[in-house]
Amino acid sequence: MDKPLTLVEHLSELRGGIIVTLVALGSTTLLSLPFASDLLKILKYPATGVIDKLAFFSPEEAFVIYMRIGFLCAFTFSMPVILYQLWGFCSPAMDGRVRKHSAFFIVTCTFSFIAGGLFAYFNLLPPALKFLLGFAKEDLEPVISASKYISFVTGIIFASGLVFQMPLLSFLLTRLGIINSRILRKKYKYAIVVITIVAAIITPTPDVFNMSLLAIPMLILYELSIWVSFFSRNKKQ
Repeated sequence: MDKPLTLVEHLSELRGGIIVTLVALGSTTLLSLPFASDLLKILKYPATGVIDKLAFFSPEEAFVIYMRIGFLCAFTFSMPVILYQLWGFCSPAMDGRVRKHSAFFIVTCTFSFIAGGLFAYFNLLPPALKFLLGFAKEDLEPVISASKYISFVTGIIFASGLVFQMPLLSFLLTRLGIINSRILRKKYKYAIVVITIVAAIITPTPDVFNMSLLAIPMLILYELSIWVSFFSRNKKQ
């Protein structure tokens, strides 16, 4: 039987995990910078046909843009390290059988984040950009800041990647005894309201169609989260 850790030992583990995470993020960001120009072309692809060129308006803006792109790439590649540290911090509260599934948790969570990002890239961004820039009439000529565009695109991709973590978060919180499937099912009506609000925030267009592109998958993920919570419950629950 594992010996329970003291508060000081928990804090020491947390500090060590944060340091490892920061080192992983910093090193992968530096490694991603040489490819930032190519990554910028990839991020600009959803705007094909609506944005010809991106502009920058300050000497340091181009550098900040490439750093932001490098960080997003670094975060994606560093996810296994980040998740491993998170799992190591939370695992003492789980039983021994669940701790053995760390590799499954890390791989699935990484895949879910990438799937969410790709979903936003191919399904959310093109119609959103077309809708928003469609307001530019003859008397309005769009001059899009590269910094604003990258913030817009990476923000939606990142948020969508996090949204796709719902089933994994449900599994983790269920194993920690914080939630269970009955609570999630009971709060379904409130979840619909919250999901609608989140979809409206993430999707930068007011029309129902674009909001539904994200809201419907979120509802499916919430239902999946309920079943994940049900099957991952422990005997005490």
